[in-house]
Amino acid sequence: MKDVNVLMVGVGGQGVILASDAMSEIGMNAGYDVKKTDSLGMAQRGGSVVSNVRWGEKVFSPTIKKGEADFLISFEEVETARWAAWLKPGGVVIVADVVVVPISAMSGAFPYPDWEEIKGTLQERTEKIYLIPATRIGAEVGNPKALNIVMMGALSTFLDLDTEKWLDDIRKKVPPKFLDSSLQAFHRGVEETRSMKH
Repeated sequence: MKDVNVLMVGVGGQGVILASDAMSEIGMNAGYDVKKTDSLGMAQRGGSVVSNVRWGEKVFSPTIKKGEADFLISFEEVETARWAAWLKPGGVVIVADVVVVPISAMSGAFPYPDWEEIKGTLQERTEKIYLIPATRIGAEVGNPKALNIVMMGALSTFLDLDTEKWLDDIRKKVPPKFLDSSLQAFHRGVEETRSMKH
C-alpha cells in the first residue's frame, strides 16, 4: 500500500474542503489509514484555504512537510506558486485555470504573476504540470460551482482506485439537482487530464 500525500490549495468558496473531505472518505473506504488537516485564512472572504490529506498503511501526522507532497492540487493559479515548495521533486501539479485577483493587486500595489511565470516556478521542481480548463468545463456542464469535482476527476487519473469509489462519494455528497452535472464534471476532469498525459 503506497503512501499518498495530497496538498489541496485554493481560496474560500471554491470547495477545497469538500474535495479534501471526499478524498479522505474515499481513502478510508479503500482501506487506507487517513489523516487530514485544514487551514482556513479568512476563507469566507476569499482568503487562502489549505488541506493536507495523507493516505497510507499507517499515517501518524496529518501535516505534509515542505518537499513531501506527491500531489499539489490547486484551485487557483497564484496559490499554486505560493505552495510550490511543498511539492516533492518530480511530484504532480494539477491546477485549475482560475485567477482570483486580490484587492491589493487590483490597486496596482504589486504585480500579479501570469501563468507562464507561475509555471516557470513550478518547473524548478517538476515537469508534471497539468493546467485544467475547469472554468470552461463548469460552464459546459451547466454547473460553474463544480470546479472541485472537475479537480477530483483530474486527480483520480493518478491514483490506483476504481472510478466507482469516486462516483459513489459524489452521489452521497451532491444535492440531486446538481448530481448529473457533477458526474459530468468529474468525467470531463478525467478526460482532460488523460488527454494531457498522452
